[in-house]
Amino acid sequence: MSRRRVAYYYDPDVGAYSFGMTHPMKPQRMRITHELVSAYEMLPKMRVLRANRATATDMTKFHTDEYVHFLSRVTPENARQLTYNGNQFLVGDDNPAFDGVFEFCSISAGGSVAAAQRLMEGKCDIAINWAGGLHHAKKREASGFCYVNDIVLGILEMLRSVPRVLYIDIDCHHGDGVEEAFYTTNRVMTCSFHKYGEYFPGTGTQHDKGRGKGRGYALNIPLKDGITDEAYRSVFEPVIDKILDVFQPSAIVLQCGADSLSGDKLGCLNLTMHGHANCVRYVRSKNIPLMLLGGGGYTVKNVARTWTYETACALGIENDIDLNLPWNEYFEWFGPRYRLEVPESNMEDMNTESLDKVRSNALEQLSRLRPAPSVGLQDVPRASVGEFLGIGSAHEQAPLDELDEQLAQHTRFVYNMQESMARSESESDSESDTARPRTRSRDIRSGKKRMSLLTGEIYDVPRLEERENGYYDLGCGHEPWANDAPARGVRRHFFQGGARWDPASHQIVMERERAGLSNGQVDVGRLMANGGREEEAATDLVDEMDVDSEDVRV
Repeated sequence: MSRRRVAYYYDPDVGAYSFGMTHPMKPQRMRITHELVSAYEMLPKMRVLRANRATATDMTKFHTDEYVHFLSRVTPENARQLTYNGNQFLVGDDNPAFDGVFEFCSISAGGSVAAAQRLMEGKCDIAINWAGGLHHAKKREASGFCYVNDIVLGILEMLRSVPRVLYIDIDCHHGDGVEEAFYTTNRVMTCSFHKYGEYFPGTGTQHDKGRGKGRGYALNIPLKDGITDEAYRSVFEPVIDKILDVFQPSAIVLQCGADSLSGDKLGCLNLTMHGHANCVRYVRSKNIPLMLLGGGGYTVKNVARTWTYETACALGIENDIDLNLPWNEYFEWFGPRYRLEVPESNMEDMNTESLDKVRSNALEQLSRLRPAPSVGLQDVPRASVGEFLGIGSAHEQAPLDELDEQLAQHTRFVYNMQESMARSESESDSESDTARPRTRSRDIRSGKKRMSLLTGEIYDVPRLEERENGYYDLGCGHEPWANDAPARGVRRHFFQGGARWDPASHQIVMERERAGLSNGQVDVGRLMANGGREEEAATDLVDEMDVDSEDVRV
């Protein structure tokens, strides 16, 4: 294979974080992978970089301000209060509020964004960030061990420079977070190969194809237990060939989740290291700018083996390295074989009868797409106007006075700290497959239910507990919420801002009220809770809305 310019992103601090002693997600696997890559003397063959960590502002390019603000504050001690007793942000037990969660997310997201930038600037052909690939994170909620969706942030950065991006997911679990983020656009095609059937996250059927302009650009390949290398290859290669022929992407993002390997603690497929890495080799052979990301993988030594070998595949030296492991800091972990391979097991392949149908359905879906959707592009500034002009923040100019503080508090309340109500999708599908029963998948996608990655159980989203006096306990230290309040049934709860009239204006307002005259004041909290509508007009709409309906748009 020809040599490629490879950029390798690694932060030495990434292995220092812990989800908990008993939690299956181990960030140390990135540290072990790096040690193996170094032991095989691959680092001199690549451009090794440490990315700037993503800021809260970077994360809000996809996630809500409210959610990012929560991540920056949450600790194990205050998690119960900030999550409203587990009703928001961290629902269930899959995503603990461990120490340093925001810093861990900033490393993961910063690496993927920096890799995307370097790839789009033409400074490399392949960019690698094994700390990325956290594909379950939602716009306003953590899911499946994923808190910030670095993949979406990286793809959004790519879309500043190119018209179309292809996302390929070979994790054992469906890449639901990325699919939902780009469900209504034709500029990103998502293709996920995953286990489906009573398995987390419960989505990813072939009936899920996208909405609106994105109709047909979400492609799912649902698999069953025990798929082998040859069977996986028989569906992966023809589907990818057809996508490249029809969609003609300008860049590819390949999520290399290693829980699809044989012997994974939470996976149930039967791929060897070579079968998994064949996906990397095949996509690399297409000579399209490529970003490789990590993802799942819970048998740590197998994850490190495979990602090390796939780094060699990116460099084109996979046939030159010795499969007998060289000495490294974690050498004893790989006994008794001390080999790089991950062999298959004697697990039965349950895909023999269904795989042909899955492949034909996928190819038929692709054949219906219009070739190469396009979009007008223009030069996008790389810095803000303030940075371009050399103007810093208000704090750098001069200290804030009391009026500045009041205005800033009111502005944060109105613009940064709240969201408008989620709107239910009004567009209906034109094809007949929407009439088929998809209750479980639709409930999970819409947010009515959740599935646990750890236990596989499906459970309802926790609801607010009603007190005896008819009030709902928010569990966060705020005043109780009456069950007959206008905000009943909406997703977010709004509170009065801290801004106040100055004394002279306040006196005039009070005099006008005593005289029975209208002051033209608006109760911002009540109006936002009603979705910007007057109270009377919003009553019927509020009653019809589901508390947890999801509407992810780009």
